Amino acid sequence: MKKIILTVFAATSLLLYSTPSFALLNFSVGVPLSHSFADTKVAESEGVSGYFIQIGVPMLPGLGMDSYETKLKCTGCSKVLKISTSMYNLYYLLPIPIINLTIGLGTGKTEYSYGGVAIDDGAATQWYTSFGIPIIPLFDLHLSYRSISSKIESTSGNDKGTKYDYGGSVMGLGIGFNF
Repeated sequence: MKKIILTVFAATSLLLYSTPSFALLNFSVGVPLSHSFADTKVAESEGVSGYFIQIGVPMLPGLGMDSYETKLKCTGCSKVLKISTSMYNLYYLLPIPIINLTIGLGTGKTEYSYGGVAIDDGAATQWYTSFGIPIIPLFDLHLSYRSISSKIESTSGNDKGTKYDYGGSVMGLGIGFNF
């Protein structure tokens, strides 16, 4: 009987110890893996780089920041086309045992650049979710999905005044620390 009680206590302690609702602070960093655009006639991704950062306390919304650049496919271009995205987020880490489920909303801007020179920018919003599995007590590995809405209005050239839809989705991978 003592072995059963000790086993149940040990299993419960490990489960609760690795759950974010019993942590004092959670911190997460991640990187984008892929960026796909909803309108492939406007843009196609050739690679993405950047970071996601989040910090928060249990039972309250946390704060986050996303910053990443996406290279665009362009045949016959002499310079690199890029879309730079910067977002500020509010998120909530749901107090669920075993998994770390995060939901969040963000706002920011998307900037179109050609050859390192920013040409046009526009407002951007996003909602996102992240699903994490504890790998060892205090740490989790998580996969995130971000759905982005962004339109950029052209301010020069023959297409002046035309709005282009640069919305789409970003998948990311990260690690979280709950202590």
